[in-house]
Amino acid sequence: MDYLITLAILIGLSVALASSFNLIIGYAGLVSIAHPVFYAIGAYVSALLARDLGLPVPLAMLCGALAAAAASAAVALPSLRVSGDYLLIASIGFQLGVLEAIKNISVTGGAGGLTNIPAFLVQDGGRGAYAALVIAFAGLTVWLNWRIAHGPYGRALSAMRDDETAFAGLGRNAVAMKVAVFAFGSGIAGLAGALYAHYFRFVTPEQFEILQSAALLTMVVVGGVRTTWGPVLGAVLLQALPQAITFVDLPPAILGPLQGLLFTGLVLVFMVLRPQGLIAAGEAWHPAKKYSAKTYFAKTRGEA
Repeated sequence: MDYLITLAILIGLSVALASSFNLIIGYAGLVSIAHPVFYAIGAYVSALLARDLGLPVPLAMLCGALAAAAASAAVALPSLRVSGDYLLIASIGFQLGVLEAIKNISVTGGAGGLTNIPAFLVQDGGRGAYAALVIAFAGLTVWLNWRIAHGPYGRALSAMRDDETAFAGLGRNAVAMKVAVFAFGSGIAGLAGALYAHYFRFVTPEQFEILQSAALLTMVVVGGVRTTWGPVLGAVLLQALPQAITFVDLPPAILGPLQGLLFTGLVLVFMVLRPQGLIAAGEAWHPAKKYSAKTYFAKTRGEA
Protein backbone atom coordinates (compact mmCIF):
# COMPACT_ATOMS: atom_id res chain seq x y z
CA MET A 1 0.00 0.00 0.00
CA ASP A 2 2.83 2.40 0.83
CA TYR A 3 4.31 1.70 -2.60
CA LEU A 4 1.08 2.67 -4.36
CA ILE A 5 0.77 5.83 -2.27
CA THR A 6 4.36 6.79 -3.10
CA LEU A 7 3.72 6.10 -6.79
CA ALA A 8 0.60 8.29 -6.67
CA ILE A 9 2.66 11.10 -5.11
CA LEU A 10 5.36 10.78 -7.79
CA ILE A 11 2.73 10.83 -10.54
CA GLY A 12 1.01 13.87 -9.01
CA LEU A 13 4.28 15.78 -8.80
CA SER A 14 5.13 14.81 -12.39
CA VAL A 15 1.73 16.03 -13.59
CA ALA A 16 2.30 19.41 -11.91
CA LEU A 17 5.81 19.66 -13.36
CA ALA A 18 4.80 18.62 -16.88
CA SER A 19 1.77 20.94 -16.94
CA SER A 20 3.76 23.95 -15.74
CA PHE A 21 6.56 23.09 -18.19
CA ASN A 22 4.01 22.91 -21.01
CA LEU A 23 2.81 26.41 -20.08
CA ILE A 24 6.36 27.69 -20.58
CA ILE A 25 7.56 25.84 -23.67
CA GLY A 26 4.17 25.16 -25.23
CA TYR A 27 1.76 28.03 -24.75
CA ALA A 28 4.39 30.74 -24.26
CA GLY A 29 6.89 29.26 -26.72
CA LEU A 30 9.89 29.85 -24.43
CA VAL A 31 12.81 27.53 -25.09
CA SER A 32 14.13 26.28 -21.76
CA ILE A 33 15.04 22.86 -20.40
CA ALA A 34 16.04 23.99 -16.90
CA HIS A 35 12.68 23.31 -15.22
CA PRO A 36 14.25 20.75 -12.84
CA VAL A 37 16.60 23.34 -11.35
CA PHE A 38 13.62 25.35 -10.07
CA TYR A 39 12.23 22.06 -8.76
CA ALA A 40 15.55 21.72 -6.91
CA ILE A 41 15.51 25.29 -5.60
CA GLY A 42 12.06 24.79 -4.11
CA ALA A 43 13.13 21.51 -2.51
CA TYR A 44 16.38 22.80 -0.99
CA VAL A 45 15.07 26.19 0.14
CA SER A 46 12.03 24.68 1.83
CA ALA A 47 14.04 21.87 3.43
CA LEU A 48 16.75 24.19 4.78
CA LEU A 49 14.30 26.77 6.12
CA ALA A 50 12.29 24.10 7.92
CA ARG A 51 15.27 22.12 9.19
CA ASP A 52 17.80 24.81 10.10
CA LEU A 53 15.63 27.82 10.88
CA GLY A 54 12.62 26.01 12.30
CA LEU A 55 10.05 27.57 9.97
CA PRO A 56 6.69 25.78 9.83
CA VAL A 57 6.72 23.44 6.88
CA PRO A 58 3.81 25.09 4.98
CA LEU A 59 5.52 28.47 5.25
CA ALA A 60 8.85 26.93 4.19
CA MET A 61 7.13 25.40 1.16
CA LEU A 62 5.72 28.77 0.16
CA CYS A 63 9.17 30.34 0.51
CA GLY A 64 10.62 27.58 -1.69
CA ALA A 65 8.07 28.32 -4.41
CA LEU A 66 8.74 32.07 -4.20
CA ALA A 67 12.50 31.49 -4.32
CA ALA A 68 12.11 29.40 -7.49
CA ALA A 69 9.92 32.07 -9.11
CA ALA A 70 12.36 34.84 -8.20
CA ALA A 71 15.35 32.85 -9.51
CA SER A 72 13.55 32.15 -12.79
CA ALA A 73 12.73 35.84 -13.26
CA ALA A 74 16.37 36.73 -12.61
CA VAL A 75 17.44 34.28 -15.32
CA ALA A 76 14.75 35.16 -17.85
CA LEU A 77 14.74 38.94 -17.70
CA PRO A 78 18.25 39.67 -19.06
CA SER A 79 18.07 36.78 -21.53
CA LEU A 80 14.73 37.73 -23.06
CA ARG A 81 15.73 41.38 -23.40
CA VAL A 82 18.43 40.29 -25.86
CA SER A 83 16.77 37.41 -27.66
CA GLY A 84 14.50 34.54 -26.77
CA ASP A 85 17.12 32.05 -27.98
CA TYR A 86 19.49 33.20 -25.25
CA LEU A 87 17.04 31.87 -22.65
CA LEU A 88 18.00 28.30 -23.59
CA ILE A 89 21.70 29.04 -23.12
CA ALA A 90 21.10 30.93 -19.88
CA SER A 91 18.82 28.23 -18.48
CA ILE A 92 21.33 25.46 -19.19
CA GLY A 93 24.14 27.46 -17.64
CA PHE A 94 21.99 28.32 -14.64
CA GLN A 95 21.01 24.69 -14.12
CA LEU A 96 24.60 23.45 -14.27
CA GLY A 97 25.84 26.29 -12.06
CA VAL A 98 23.22 25.80 -9.34
CA LEU A 99 23.75 22.04 -9.23
CA GLU A 100 27.53 22.47 -8.98
CA ALA A 101 27.03 24.96 -6.15
CA ILE A 102 24.75 22.52 -4.32
CA LYS A 103 27.34 19.78 -4.69
CA ASN A 104 30.10 21.93 -3.22
CA ILE A 105 28.34 23.76 -0.37
CA SER A 106 28.30 22.05 3.00
CA VAL A 107 24.99 23.56 4.13
CA THR A 108 23.16 21.74 1.32
CA GLY A 109 24.80 18.43 2.19
CA GLY A 110 27.09 18.52 -0.84
CA ALA A 111 27.06 15.68 -3.33
CA GLY A 112 25.94 13.29 -0.59
CA GLY A 113 22.54 14.96 -0.35
CA LEU A 114 20.46 16.78 2.24
CA THR A 115 19.13 14.63 5.09
CA ASN A 116 16.90 14.97 8.16
CA ILE A 117 14.34 17.09 6.32
CA PRO A 118 11.28 17.68 8.53
CA ALA A 119 8.29 15.58 7.55
CA PHE A 120 4.83 16.95 6.85
CA LEU A 121 1.55 15.03 7.27
CA VAL A 122 3.28 11.65 6.97
CA GLN A 123 3.61 10.92 10.68
CA ASP A 124 1.17 8.45 12.25
CA GLY A 125 0.01 6.96 8.97
CA GLY A 126 -0.67 10.23 7.20
CA ARG A 127 0.76 9.14 3.84
CA GLY A 128 -2.69 8.94 2.32
CA ALA A 129 -3.41 12.53 3.33
CA TYR A 130 -0.13 13.64 1.78
CA ALA A 131 -1.01 11.83 -1.45
CA ALA A 132 -4.39 13.59 -1.47
CA LEU A 133 -2.61 16.92 -0.98
CA VAL A 134 -0.22 16.28 -3.88
CA ILE A 135 -3.03 15.11 -6.19
CA ALA A 136 -5.07 18.20 -5.29
CA PHE A 137 -2.03 20.37 -6.06
CA ALA A 138 -1.59 18.62 -9.42
CA GLY A 139 -5.28 19.09 -10.23
CA LEU A 140 -5.11 22.77 -9.30
CA THR A 141 -2.06 23.20 -11.54
CA VAL A 142 -3.84 21.62 -14.51
CA TRP A 143 -6.92 23.78 -13.88
CA LEU A 144 -4.89 26.98 -13.60
CA ASN A 145 -3.05 26.22 -16.82
CA TRP A 146 -6.35 25.51 -18.56
CA ARG A 147 -7.80 28.78 -17.30
CA ILE A 148 -4.74 30.73 -18.40
CA ALA A 149 -4.59 29.10 -21.82
CA HIS A 150 -8.31 29.51 -22.57
CA GLY A 151 -8.72 33.03 -21.22
CA PRO A 152 -7.73 36.47 -22.53
CA TYR A 153 -4.20 36.01 -21.22
CA GLY A 154 -3.89 32.75 -23.15
CA ARG A 155 -5.04 34.44 -26.35
CA ALA A 156 -2.39 37.10 -25.80
CA LEU A 157 0.21 34.37 -25.22
CA SER A 158 -0.78 32.70 -28.49
CA ALA A 159 -0.52 35.98 -30.38
CA MET A 160 2.85 36.77 -28.80
CA ARG A 161 4.18 33.31 -29.65
CA ASP A 162 2.94 33.41 -33.25
CA ASP A 163 4.03 36.96 -34.10
CA GLU A 164 5.98 38.78 -31.42
CA THR A 165 6.81 41.74 -33.66
CA ALA A 166 3.17 42.49 -34.41
CA PHE A 167 2.32 41.87 -30.74
CA ALA A 168 4.89 44.43 -29.63
CA GLY A 169 3.64 46.81 -32.34
CA LEU A 170 0.30 46.96 -30.52
CA GLY A 171 2.06 48.39 -27.48
CA ARG A 172 2.09 45.11 -25.54
CA ASN A 173 5.12 44.32 -23.38
CA ALA A 174 6.18 40.90 -24.62
CA VAL A 175 9.20 40.66 -22.29
CA ALA A 176 7.10 41.30 -19.18
CA MET A 177 4.60 38.66 -20.27
CA LYS A 178 7.33 36.11 -20.92
CA VAL A 179 8.99 36.73 -17.56
CA ALA A 180 5.64 36.46 -15.77
CA VAL A 181 4.78 33.13 -17.40
CA PHE A 182 8.27 31.79 -16.82
CA ALA A 183 8.15 32.78 -13.15
CA PHE A 184 4.67 31.35 -12.66
CA GLY A 185 5.59 27.98 -14.16
CA SER A 186 8.86 27.88 -12.23
CA GLY A 187 7.08 28.75 -8.99
CA ILE A 188 4.83 25.73 -9.47
CA ALA A 189 7.95 23.62 -10.00
CA GLY A 190 9.43 25.04 -6.79
CA LEU A 191 6.33 24.12 -4.80
CA ALA A 192 6.44 20.63 -6.30
CA GLY A 193 10.05 20.33 -5.17
CA ALA A 194 9.11 21.38 -1.64
CA LEU A 195 6.36 18.75 -1.56
CA TYR A 196 8.86 16.16 -2.75
CA ALA A 197 11.46 17.09 -0.13
CA HIS A 198 9.12 16.96 2.87
CA TYR A 199 7.74 13.57 1.87
CA PHE A 200 10.94 11.69 1.05
CA ARG A 201 13.02 13.73 3.54
CA PHE A 202 16.16 13.32 1.46
CA VAL A 203 17.28 15.07 -1.73
CA THR A 204 20.46 14.88 -3.80
CA PRO A 205 21.68 17.03 -6.73
CA GLU A 206 21.55 14.03 -9.08
CA GLN A 207 17.76 14.04 -8.87
CA PHE A 208 17.57 17.38 -10.72
CA GLU A 209 20.08 16.97 -13.56
CA ILE A 210 19.70 16.68 -17.34
CA LEU A 211 17.99 13.28 -17.07
CA GLN A 212 15.09 14.96 -15.28
CA SER A 213 14.97 17.61 -18.02
CA ALA A 214 14.76 14.86 -20.62
CA ALA A 215 11.98 13.17 -18.65
CA LEU A 216 9.87 16.33 -18.45
CA LEU A 217 10.40 17.13 -22.11
CA THR A 218 9.35 13.59 -22.98
CA MET A 219 6.17 13.87 -20.91
CA VAL A 220 5.14 17.04 -22.74
CA VAL A 221 6.13 15.95 -26.25
CA VAL A 222 4.69 12.44 -25.97
CA GLY A 223 1.49 13.64 -24.32
CA GLY A 224 0.94 16.61 -26.62
CA VAL A 225 2.36 20.13 -26.57
CA ARG A 226 -0.10 22.99 -26.03
CA THR A 227 -2.86 20.69 -24.80
CA THR A 228 -4.44 20.52 -21.37
CA TRP A 229 -4.48 16.76 -20.90
CA GLY A 230 -1.45 15.82 -22.99
CA PRO A 231 1.15 16.53 -20.28
CA VAL A 232 -1.09 14.78 -17.75
CA LEU A 233 -1.21 11.62 -19.88
CA GLY A 234 2.50 11.87 -20.64
CA ALA A 235 3.35 12.28 -16.95
CA VAL A 236 1.28 9.27 -15.92
CA LEU A 237 2.76 7.04 -18.65
CA LEU A 238 6.35 8.19 -18.26
CA GLN A 239 6.25 7.96 -14.47
CA ALA A 240 4.68 4.51 -14.48
CA LEU A 241 6.95 3.10 -17.19
CA PRO A 242 10.26 3.53 -15.30
CA GLN A 243 8.59 1.98 -12.25
CA ALA A 244 7.76 -1.04 -14.39
CA ILE A 245 11.36 -1.21 -15.63
CA THR A 246 12.62 -1.37 -12.05
CA PHE A 247 10.90 -4.74 -11.67
CA VAL A 248 13.28 -6.10 -14.32
CA ASP A 249 16.31 -7.51 -12.56
CA LEU A 250 18.94 -5.20 -14.03
CA PRO A 251 22.03 -3.77 -12.32
CA PRO A 252 21.88 -0.04 -11.45
CA ALA A 253 24.73 0.67 -13.88
CA ILE A 254 22.41 -0.40 -16.73
CA LEU A 255 19.06 0.71 -15.32
CA GLY A 256 19.97 4.43 -15.11
CA PRO A 257 21.24 4.82 -18.70
CA LEU A 258 18.34 2.70 -19.94
CA GLN A 259 15.83 5.15 -18.51
CA GLY A 260 17.71 8.06 -20.10
CA LEU A 261 17.72 6.31 -23.49
CA LEU A 262 14.01 5.61 -23.07
CA PHE A 263 13.15 9.29 -22.54
CA THR A 264 15.29 10.68 -25.34
CA GLY A 265 14.32 7.85 -27.69
CA LEU A 266 10.61 8.48 -27.19
CA VAL A 267 11.07 12.19 -27.90
CA LEU A 268 12.85 11.43 -31.19
CA VAL A 269 10.30 8.81 -32.23
CA PHE A 270 7.31 11.06 -31.53
CA MET A 271 8.92 14.08 -33.18
CA VAL A 272 9.29 12.06 -36.38
CA LEU A 273 6.22 9.81 -36.40
CA ARG A 274 3.66 11.80 -34.38
CA PRO A 275 4.90 15.31 -33.58
CA GLN A 276 1.47 16.33 -32.24
CA GLY A 277 1.77 13.77 -29.41
CA LEU A 278 -0.79 11.29 -28.12
CA ILE A 279 -3.37 14.06 -27.75
CA ALA A 280 -3.30 16.34 -30.76
CA ALA A 281 -3.81 20.06 -30.28
CA GLY A 282 -7.32 20.77 -31.56
CA GLU A 283 -10.16 23.19 -31.06
CA ALA A 284 -11.06 21.76 -27.66
CA TRP A 285 -7.53 21.88 -26.29
CA HIS A 286 -5.54 24.52 -28.13
CA PRO A 287 -6.69 28.14 -27.75
CA ALA A 288 -4.24 29.30 -30.40
CA LYS A 289 -6.26 27.47 -33.08
CA LYS A 290 -9.51 29.01 -31.98
CA TYR A 291 -7.96 32.37 -31.20
CA SER A 292 -5.14 32.81 -33.69
CA ALA A 293 -2.67 35.66 -33.71
CA LYS A 294 -4.58 37.27 -36.56
CA THR A 295 -7.85 37.11 -34.60
CA TYR A 296 -6.22 38.55 -31.48
CA PHE A 297 -4.68 41.44 -33.42
CA ALA A 298 -7.98 42.15 -35.12
CA LYS A 299 -9.86 42.15 -31.80
CA THR A 300 -7.23 44.40 -30.23
CA ARG A 301 -7.58 46.90 -33.08
CA GLY A 302 -11.35 46.73 -32.82
CA GLU A 303 -11.72 45.17 -36.26
CA ALA A 304 -13.51 42.05 -35.03
